Amino acid sequence: MICFDKITDIYSVLDEFCKDFEKFSEPFLLGKKPKNKPRMSSSEVITIMLLFHLSGFRTFKHFYLYYVQKHMTQDFLQTVSYNRFVELMQAALMPITLFAKTCCLGTCTGISFVDSTPIRVCKNKRIKRNKVFKDIATTGKSTMGWFHGFKLHIIINDKGELLSFCITQANIDNREPLKNETFLKAIFGKLFGDKGYISEKLTQLLFVDGIQLITSIRNNMKNSLMEMSDKILLRNRSIIETVNDELKNICQVEHSRHRSVVNFMTNFVVGINAYNFLPKKPSLKYETVKSNQLAMFF
Repeated sequence: MICFDKITDIYSVLDEFCKDFEKFSEPFLLGKKPKNKPRMSSSEVITIMLLFHLSGFRTFKHFYLYYVQKHMTQDFLQTVSYNRFVELMQAALMPITLFAKTCCLGTCTGISFVDSTPIRVCKNKRIKRNKVFKDIATTGKSTMGWFHGFKLHIIINDKGELLSFCITQANIDNREPLKNETFLKAIFGKLFGDKGYISEKLTQLLFVDGIQLITSIRNNMKNSLMEMSDKILLRNRSIIETVNDELKNICQVEHSRHRSVVNFMTNFVVGINAYNFLPKKPSLKYETVKSNQLAMFF
């Protein structure tokens, strides 16, 4: 389980952000303000949500009822019922999304990797019976086969830090998010991708914005000259596959137990935030890159 120092660090950061968010958003609120404040603050709610994604529990209900309310009473003095907490989770979607976009993204180093991964909302046998994501989720195909749900597009640096992320429907082409300026707002230098990002027009479009898109070639394409360092970095593109695996299996951005679209978005955004608090992230060590570069000459 997470140590007490880690809990206090997460809570202190979130508490400062939530206070600033409330001051900024208060003039823009419409309607009458609620007379009574909730028993649990938004920073406490978000902290518990993050702890769940970092704890190893697979169902949030068991984590809240049998761990938070029994073993964390000293950290959270006034807890609410599970049904009320689910309502507070949905109300915290806006601040946790802004927190992910402003505080949980790394800085670009000039070497970035882009990839997409499926976010399944149900098994393929239950596609026709799925009612929660009716007319919202679509069916697409990845290297692992057909799936029903959405696509997560991420960009990371060589340190394993997230630089940008977005979610699209499953039938959207992988190259579409790269045409969006907001998705590549803080990206510069070299951007490495797989064969799904091959596009001459897209390469020229990104080059104008100071981004060099580097991909491997297909079997039916002519060979092209490439710098030795770019070849080695392209071989080490598997680092982003490791990040996708940690987002799914550790931070749990994907599961098939959602009861509403809002709960799906809340779980997804909190999982992105939880990745930022992982003690270790997959990173690219330049010592191994240099050794591989020397090995190619002998």
